[in-house]
Amino acid sequence: MEEQLVRFIAESLVEKPEAVQVRRKDLRDAVKVTLRVAPEDMGRVIGKQGRIANAVRTLLRVVSREKNVLLEID
Repeated sequence: MEEQLVRFIAESLVEKPEAVQVRRKDLRDAVKVTLRVAPEDMGRVIGKQGRIANAVRTLLRVVSREKNVLLEID
């Protein structure tokens, strides 16, 4: 569920939605979601002073009820 939300948001923001890759890895006490986008789209996903990235992290905290979710943007 978390990776679907991240994919939807990222594909809505970037110029090259076909380059968006989202991976999920279950850790012992958390879920790690890794987002990869084209290098030229990195600024769109992170936003000024990381505001968009922080907003996505906040949404992930709200959606995920069972574990903490860590978002890594590559």
